[in-house]
Formats: sequence, structure tokens, C-alpha cells
Amino acid sequence: MTPVNEFNGKKVFVLGLARSGRAVALLLEQLGAQVTVNEGQALEDSPQAQELLGQGIRVVAGGHPVELLDEGFELMVKNPGIPYNHPMVVKAKELGLPIWTEVEVAYRVYPHSMIGITGSNGKTTTTMMVAAILEEAGRQPVLAGNIGFPASEVLPQVTTEQQVVMELSSFQLMGVEAFHPHIAVINNILPSHLDYHDSFEEYRKAKWAIQSQMTADDFLILNWNQALSQELAQETQAQVLAFSTQEKVNGAYLEDGYLVYQGEPVMLAAQLGVPGEHNIENALAAILVVKQLGVDNEAIQRALAAFSGVKHRLQEVAEIEGVRFYNDSKSTNILATQKALSGFENSQVILIAGGLDRGNDLSELLPDIQGLKAMVILGEVAPRLEALAEEAGVASYPASEVVAATKQAFELAQKGDVVLFSPANASWDMYKNFEERGEVFLAAVKELEEA
Repeated sequence: MTPVNEFNGKKVFVLGLARSGRAVALLLEQLGAQVTVNEGQALEDSPQAQELLGQGIRVVAGGHPVELLDEGFELMVKNPGIPYNHPMVVKAKELGLPIWTEVEVAYRVYPHSMIGITGSNGKTTTTMMVAAILEEAGRQPVLAGNIGFPASEVLPQVTTEQQVVMELSSFQLMGVEAFHPHIAVINNILPSHLDYHDSFEEYRKAKWAIQSQMTADDFLILNWNQALSQELAQETQAQVLAFSTQEKVNGAYLEDGYLVYQGEPVMLAAQLGVPGEHNIENALAAILVVKQLGVDNEAIQRALAAFSGVKHRLQEVAEIEGVRFYNDSKSTNILATQKALSGFENSQVILIAGGLDRGNDLSELLPDIQGLKAMVILGEVAPRLEALAEEAGVASYPASEVVAATKQAFELAQKGDVVLFSPANASWDMYKNFEERGEVFLAAVKELEEA
């Protein structure tokens, strides 16, 4: 861990626990800060709060009294999931406190070369692809951020021989100042999390913050299929490298079925271990990252051919009686489901979709669902999905929840078909998060396997 004196004696307010809050509180205490943790859960319901108390860290649990902030704090470090309209955050703004996420604290104890990856869709898969290639090349990748372990838990232990790969959400990036990756990827920027961000413009700024400290010695990797990326490329000090499935670019692109880096074929797209055009984009981004680190084509080929996907992101689960099952629970928006469908022949797909109704324009899905074998629909948005299916000329079947939907889809399928669980909507009407929803689907498929 790099010696850091800036936190010694500083009064720091940590808002919210979970894993990242616990990790940053322990790190700040180690760095000599006077830490107060504020957790909404009651003390008896929060093992993390009890642990911190046992370590001698001050914890105020069971609510968020705004008067706590009148104690002369110099910094707030908030859990990324807590929105900026939360009363404690509003009060901190009024007091002029810097408001960071734990990524910023962690970076200051490890200000060395790292890779940062963000985007509305594809960031988890790209992060895992990069890590898989670096592992194959013997580069000792360490995952942190929005995937793996909290940055403030991992980075203090990392050596300069290891390569840090960080997946970063817009929530995390809204709270960074000095954070400075050597290589950054923005897979895409599309309307998302607008219930957290006040506007698309605020969301865009949060994503764009990943490059705010980058210089001409750094590399920013952008999706050239997006007009917005091309516009933003004019607004960075970093060297811009592009990836595209539509044209030759300064970077990596798809040409004659090959993934090509700066004119050199790296591997056939058909060799990728995961289907879909979106995974070709993810692979191109990953190739650009590792090529800046000198990784050879053989390591890239081996890693990407063996790459089987990320849990809940177009994850191939099983084949039962010739029917393949895919878990794409992480598809919480329309674009993600469009990308998932692009990897299959619609006439062989039974799509399970539905969830929280956020009022999205479902008509954007219309061309993508035409020709589907069937749809099984569920959740709050089901009536609107039923109308959409009818407009597309696709038979739809209602289901009360994911287990019933999975069984219904299997009954409709024949050998050679695909059951694709790609909801296109958030999970919160029925499940705690997309992971829980995906686990229910996985359990339902396992039950069918064992029947």
C-alpha cells in the first residue's frame, strides 16, 4: 500500500455499509482517519456494523439523523447505491463536503497503472474477457470495483506486478476526483438508471468521468458504432482507440468474419465462446485493452474461445432434450435484450421477458421479436408486452413468476430450440435484484434437468 497521509486525523463520514462501506471504513481507520459510519439498518440486523464497532470504529445505526453532519466532518464517502437526493447527501452538499465513493479512496492508496471499464451494457463481460486474456497471458489480473471485491478491500494489497482491472458503474464514477486509469473503456452510453440520475446528461457525465484525469500517455477505448462516442472523442486528452463492427477504424474492428486489430487478423468471430454481435463488440474492446499491454494473439485466441460468459449475462446454462437454456437476467433494459436476441435465429427462440414497468417505449423491441417461436411474459409490464407480442404476430403466454415461466417455455420448445431468459426490464417488482431473479431461473432449469 502506498503511504498516504492525507486521511490522517481527518474526520470522515461513511454513509451506508454493505461490503464496500465496510471495506472503506476499515481502510480509512487504518490510514488514521476519525471515522463515523452511518447505517440505516438497526445494529442487531447488521453484522458489518457490529464488526466495525468491535474494531473500535464509531457506528450510528438504525436511521440517518442529519444533525450528525453538524460535527465538523471534512469528507463524506457514500455507498454508490445511495442517491444524491438522500437527505444526508443533500445536507453534505449544503455544507460543502466533498462526496466520494470508495473507489476514490482506494485509488489514492494505489495510484498506479490500472484498467477501468464502464458502459451501459457489456461492461461486466468486457471486464471478464480482459481478465481471462490477461490470466492466459500470465499477467496476474486482479478484479475490483463493481465486480470481484470492493476497490478499497483489494487495492491496498495489490503489487505493481499485478494488473488491476476495474468494472465501474455510473454510481461509482459520480464520486471520483483524482481517479486515473491508464486504459479506460466506455462500451456505450445509453439511457439507463434515470431513476437515480436526474437526466441522461447527468448519467453521461458520470460515465465520462472515467477519463477526466487521463493524459496523452493514456488510452481511451470507445465504441465507434455510437455517434455519441465519436462526439465525445473530441473532448478527451487521452489517445482514442475505437472499436466497431460496422467499419474499419483506428483500433479493432470486424472484417470478413475476423476480429482485426490495426489491420492484423486476431481470430475468427465464430471462434468466440459466446454468441451475439454485442459479444463481438465486447471482444473487440477487450482486444484493444490487452494489445496496449503487449499480449500476443495466441493468448487472446485461447482465452476468448474458452470464454463461456458471465453469470446472468447471456450465460449458457444447460441443454435438456436438445433445448438450450440461456440466463440473461442482467438484461434490465431493451437494448440488452435486443443484443441477446441478435445471437439467435428467432424462429427457434422462446423468449421469457417482463418485470418492473418503468414506462419504457417497448415498441423499440418490435422488430427484434418478430418471428419468435413464442414469448412467455411475466411481471408488472406483462400487459404491455402481451400487446407488443400481438402486434408482432407472436404467440404469448402469461406466467406468474420465473419458475412457472421456465416450465412453460420448456413445454413450448422442441429439440433445436432456445429458451432465452432476457427480461428487458428491471427485477424489483418481484425480486430483490437481477442476480436473485437469475438464480431463480437457474434453479428452475436445474429442476427440469432432474425431472
